[in-house]
Amino acid sequence: MINNIVALAKKFISIKSAPDDPKALEKVLELALANLKGFTIERFERKGARSALVYNTRRRPNKFKVILNGHLDIIPGKESQYRPYIKGNKLYGVGAMDMKASVACLIAVFNETANQVKYPLGLQLVTDEEIGGFNGTKYQIEKGVKADFVIVGENTNFNIENQAKGIMWAKVCAKGKTAHGAYPWKGKNAILKMNRVLNNLDKKYPTPAKEKWVTTVNVSRIETSNKTFNKIPDDCEVWLDIRYIPKEADAIAGNLKKLLPSGFSLEIIAKEPALSTDKNNRYVRSLKAVIKQTIGKEPLILAANGSSDARHYARVQCSAIEFGPGGGGMGSDNEWVGVTDLEKYFQILKNFLR
Repeated sequence: MINNIVALAKKFISIKSAPDDPKALEKVLELALANLKGFTIERFERKGARSALVYNTRRRPNKFKVILNGHLDIIPGKESQYRPYIKGNKLYGVGAMDMKASVACLIAVFNETANQVKYPLGLQLVTDEEIGGFNGTKYQIEKGVKADFVIVGENTNFNIENQAKGIMWAKVCAKGKTAHGAYPWKGKNAILKMNRVLNNLDKKYPTPAKEKWVTTVNVSRIETSNKTFNKIPDDCEVWLDIRYIPKEADAIAGNLKKLLPSGFSLEIIAKEPALSTDKNNRYVRSLKAVIKQTIGKEPLILAANGSSDARHYARVQCSAIEFGPGGGGMGSDNEWVGVTDLEKYFQILKNFLR
């Protein structure tokens, strides 16, 4: 089985399925579906993004017991990285870790177990996770796809990630008063006004010295319409990328507004939910037991700083987690996944589903 998984993973890696290449995204999705025979395949498309839902019943159930979720789009790499190879125990290539090898495992597991289990099981394959998953996983959920439990096959080194920070993107604008640069007392510098707000924001949400489960704020852009040296700018805009912990979901926008004095405006561009699945959830406990039994090591229950498509299920109160094999170099020139880990991952999921 592991040889088949690696062979399919290599085929996936060789396809340059970047977010801006719809033909490659369609090709990789069709390759995945070609390896799933004898099941119901439901296709979805919104705004050019294609996805599929494969299941072991004739009609889609009102609610699946379990859905396995994987994405086939990638963060683009160098040309050489689309020629996968194995060195030692590692499979190298673009998307090997994130998460084409995991998808190859999900397909193998589904093929082997879907007709053996007595409950509705789904396999969700999407092609837009790297750009937010709005037209793949989220769209399928909007079309009524639900489950008791969802496993998103992101790399976790066999740990279970039951929490992830939410995302809020915001634009803050400051207005000032223009004047000649030689007479600053006649104007109100919008950049300096913004600087004071950013200092207060940094005090409220200081950047931790190391990984910590707290809300963080990244100032990703700052600009003004002023193009000359000798003019006081009367406008300034900053873009904020805020990663908030679940307990601050309802308060984060209000806390930001409180930091803004008069003359400022706030525009919320996007707010994505935080993921929080109870660590004592019966599916989590069951998966945890199977992991320990299979690899001889009890997994950690972790919180993730980044996000995945698992967060979309939080909107409809479906329990979801991230769980995947070990790897490294995600998004780098040397992305890899452990080959023996893929075999263990396959076995864990198969035992769990059974």
